[in-house]
Amino acid sequence: MKILRSLWWLALLSISLLPGRAEEEPKEKGGDKAAAPADAKEPKLSVTEHEVTINGKLIKYKATAGYLVLKDDKDKPRANIFFVAYTKTDEADAAKRPLMFSFNGGPGSASIWLHMGALGPKRVVMTDKGESLPPPYKWQDNEFSWLDETDLVFIDPVTTGYSRAAKDVDAKQFHGFTGDIESVADFIRLWTTRNQRWASPKFLVGESYGTTRAAGLSDYLQQKYTLYLNGIVLISSIMNFETARFTPGNDLPYQLFLPTYTAAAFYHGKLKGDYAKDLPTTLARAKEFAAKDYTLALMQGDGLSTADRDKTVKELSALTGLSPDYVRKQNLRVSIFQFVTELRKDEDRTVGRLDSRFTGIAPGASGDGDGFFDPSLEAINGGYTNAFNDYARRDLKYENDLSYDILTANVQPWSYANVQNQYLNVAQTLKSAMTKNPFLKVWIANGYYDLATPFFATEYTVKHMGLDPAVRNNIKLTYYEAGHMMYIHMDSMKKLKADFSAYMAETLKGAGVR
Repeated sequence: MKILRSLWWLALLSISLLPGRAEEEPKEKGGDKAAAPADAKEPKLSVTEHEVTINGKLIKYKATAGYLVLKDDKDKPRANIFFVAYTKTDEADAAKRPLMFSFNGGPGSASIWLHMGALGPKRVVMTDKGESLPPPYKWQDNEFSWLDETDLVFIDPVTTGYSRAAKDVDAKQFHGFTGDIESVADFIRLWTTRNQRWASPKFLVGESYGTTRAAGLSDYLQQKYTLYLNGIVLISSIMNFETARFTPGNDLPYQLFLPTYTAAAFYHGKLKGDYAKDLPTTLARAKEFAAKDYTLALMQGDGLSTADRDKTVKELSALTGLSPDYVRKQNLRVSIFQFVTELRKDEDRTVGRLDSRFTGIAPGASGDGDGFFDPSLEAINGGYTNAFNDYARRDLKYENDLSYDILTANVQPWSYANVQNQYLNVAQTLKSAMTKNPFLKVWIANGYYDLATPFFATEYTVKHMGLDPAVRNNIKLTYYEAGHMMYIHMDSMKKLKADFSAYMAETLKGAGVR
């Protein structure tokens, strides 16, 4: 079971939360030799013309796919970064059009999820709930694309997607918080310069660990290149890693994950009485309990009185759908893995981590005792991989015989050498950027059923940033009745698009571009 748990924890968009974790060394040192030319010549880009209808308006755009070569100060290639850029073609002054750089997380994830799920001009076809359709999978025009309001550049960090370190360059230098920030920032600076977009309002959008990257980039871009951003969009945010690491002595995640446990239990019909009637009301109660009585109980440890322990067990059971006996045996502390395997255990089902609306057959249900997986990952994995590989050659006319690595373990162990013996907290980095640039607006999108980056943990992080009142209102949080990739749920996709339009209108007010 420990092996299964480790494999599951490294699934899509899982977060390596502690520095110096002992893991298998990456197999590649210099990147795949077939990735891109290793000399100083720039690889040829594939440029195609397209159109898509968004909000009833026809948008004509140019798609550019290929490599941008990062070089050192001696003009030698360091890495070949794969990207896909979408730019509206009928603009009177393209330099004034908003520009948004997008990436996903992992670490080790390509940009495919935001690209083919929500932002780009094409999206994977799924059910309205977000379930996968039978293979072979399809893609179609995305009527909810953000391309009507901003140009888009999707970046695959080194070793993800088609991106690789250059020949004879050690890829490990890119596999860590600092190296990753530096290489992605180099890409953003160089792409912006070559395409004459310094005059454009500039944005970042990241998902999961991509929100960690975006927050880290916010101040780095200002300090290194004096490149100031108009806005940052954080989808399923993780900035303070202390909020999500279930380790002995750190009780914070138990408190902050509780409301999402409640949402999952509500969805699966495991709550009773008044708690089973209305999700917002029940979540408000879960948040209040987590912030007050539950916190006080955990703070007391073994000193908690029998009466208070019984009271806490009763309320935890009521809010999670788990039996009082199970909650008591876990010493009032239920981790993610325990929750997703226990909630519907009597039905031989596990609950999804990325999206707790989904269920899968539990390991051992078939008698083999093996095969644990995240059912919410499997709902999207095959469809997105199939769709992008077909789309890249068929529509973008981009040819590459490499495997497009949507999520690779070759970036592990991810280095957090910059925060030895502490948890990474880029919320303070974002605070620094907002303090120096009071025009920077941050929008954070949260899924109620997201057990990878719970919404209450994000609320806690934002409230503990210590922002000056003058910029405190520059952060806005929105919520969706879906999971980590809330956009796979059709109603949430529509709301996300509407919330994006409102965010852009507010952020660009007075900027002279709308």
